[in-house]
Amino acid sequence: MSVSKPPPPQSHFPPSNPSSHLSLPPSSSSSLSPSSPPSAAGPPSPAVPPPPSPVKISMQEHFAINVCPGPILPIPQISDFFPRFHDFPITPLPPREKQILKDKDKDGDGDGEKDHKREREREKEKEENGEFVDSDDDDTYLGTLEFNLLFDQDNNCLHCTIHKAKGLKAMDSNGLADPYVKLHLLPGASKANKLRTKTLKNTLNPVWNETLIYHGITAADMTTKTLRLCVCDMDRLGRNEFIGEVRVALKKLKEGENKKYYMGLERIAQAREGNSQAVDPGSLVAEEERGRILVSLMYCTEKSSLVVGIIRCAHLAAMDSNGYSDPFVKIILQPDMGKKSKYKTSVKKKTLNPEFNEEFSYELPHDQLAKKTLEISVWDYDLGMSNDFIGGVELGINAKGDRLKQWFECLKYKGKKVEYWHTLTQQGAASSD
Repeated sequence: MSVSKPPPPQSHFPPSNPSSHLSLPPSSSSSLSPSSPPSAAGPPSPAVPPPPSPVKISMQEHFAINVCPGPILPIPQISDFFPRFHDFPITPLPPREKQILKDKDKDGDGDGEKDHKREREREKEKEENGEFVDSDDDDTYLGTLEFNLLFDQDNNCLHCTIHKAKGLKAMDSNGLADPYVKLHLLPGASKANKLRTKTLKNTLNPVWNETLIYHGITAADMTTKTLRLCVCDMDRLGRNEFIGEVRVALKKLKEGENKKYYMGLERIAQAREGNSQAVDPGSLVAEEERGRILVSLMYCTEKSSLVVGIIRCAHLAAMDSNGYSDPFVKIILQPDMGKKSKYKTSVKKKTLNPEFNEEFSYELPHDQLAKKTLEISVWDYDLGMSNDFIGGVELGINAKGDRLKQWFECLKYKGKKVEYWHTLTQQGAASSD
């Protein structure tokens, strides 16, 4: 299919006959229209030139007319508006050693797998020694945490000083976070052994300089426990978000050594905690979940009386639905001496680490003290209901371990106050008061 196109007019003004530029050339069959007069009507004028032959174009050429009237301009590039973007390739950073080892493992290289295991062992040693450890996620940097640990064996205390954190991951929409640090002792993480710093608003480089103290920590605990420090972002409208954590094996910490740690935050799998729990006997974990109590004994020769001090409890079992307890302590000197043999401390509301600092006195001769047994029990106070028994301990000649040792020292050293931590057990009291 083709159409005819007349030549363009020579003048800028339209011709006198508007239909002349739209007329088609005569076909071969008929050169004259029916309405045109015959040629014999008059002689042709020699001054008028014959019309030029029409130009024939294809359909493709017809649609291509005036599509590109001018030169093609280059499309603006992003580098024209943002000079820091370059159109030339940037040399990529060299791959990390961890990624190389992972690639070797994917290819089935046995040597690469061995190297990867050795690398993990080195990282574990660095973590236990308090050195800087990279995050398990190669593409995510969670920040670093700086803190100090000090074990005071004389007072059975673990001092944890949280200094600061740097380069935390942004958790809020404003590109900042509201970080705080919470501490747990593993295995057996619960509210009973949780400590927490204050929350700092809108910062990725918080400075706390807070000292948190774990009471009732023995030398045996230092050989089996692991301290977990979690950095979280507080969210008032929703659930607090986890940023990262570090773990320190307390067996690496020497008594009296104030050791400083600077460690990278990690996203550690929960499998490690499960493995550490499987190592310890279940009976010891069950006893520790009941809690511990710090008791002082002294026989006063001037008043001929036994002075019993209930100082504090630590890591008590939670008995209420809110995850806490309302503890108080009851002491009885057996055989029963009537009303003068029973005492109670005050009730501490909503806590698993109560501090009492209360003393009670029993008047009796020193020679009768060896025949007595001191029963100490810890209870959870419930209003309008029977109190819940948490745990108890018995001190006397028939006791064993530290319970017998403290009773013996009280009898031997008159006028000297003897303090001991004892683990609460489910024995010691049969019914509530």
